[in-house]
Amino acid sequence: MNSLAPATDASTALTVRIVGHEAVCDWRGVLFFPAMGLMVVSDLHLEKGAAYARRGRMLPPYDTAATLTRLEGVLADYDPEMVISLGDSFHDEDGAAEMPTVFRDHLVRIIGERDWHWIAGNHDPAPPPDLPGRCAQEIAVEGLTFRHEPARGAGPGEIAGHLHPGARIVRRGRSVRRACFVSDGERLIMPAFGSLTGTLNVLDRAFSGLFARERLAAYMLGRQGIYAIAGSMLR
Repeated sequence: MNSLAPATDASTALTVRIVGHEAVCDWRGVLFFPAMGLMVVSDLHLEKGAAYARRGRMLPPYDTAATLTRLEGVLADYDPEMVISLGDSFHDEDGAAEMPTVFRDHLVRIIGERDWHWIAGNHDPAPPPDLPGRCAQEIAVEGLTFRHEPARGAGPGEIAGHLHPGARIVRRGRSVRRACFVSDGERLIMPAFGSLTGTLNVLDRAFSGLFARERLAAYMLGRQGIYAIAGSMLR
């Protein structure tokens, strides 16, 4: 794993190791395994604004368009052969079926001929209807296990989402909090990619027991890059 410091110069990507696999943490919130041509994204929460509207709470209806545009850009940069979407790809069970045609067509174009996998999430436990890709509860690839929710007691090699990790540091009396990847070299939890998603502090009890604290590192997503932060610097 990278050498860590209280703060580092921004980079658009940082390389980490997860049980021997080299992976790239991209500042836009995706994980890429170059040797496997595999990209991982988590918690897209597509159609979140529409889901709230169906329940009478009006949010700006631009989240799906913004998320898909960002996703298209990062896919163009890495051109992965395989993509795993780690659950909560849609904000609720009606999201895929109710998605407007313009967004559905955009998503289908993005998926293209790639080997695309939808992992079931707590928000979207059923397979998305009429969309390309294969569906699973979890996937194992070369000693790594990809699932939505991190499993207590899971062995090394777990890549999960669900918790929307965020890191907080204090520098020169100012508090900074950003979405992040979090890892101890044996497991990694992804940041949420969706445009209308929040964060949960990695020191929250929801993360308790998931990582070896002495090896904990956060990879914070900044406005211009990604920063490696030692666990001891988190607040």
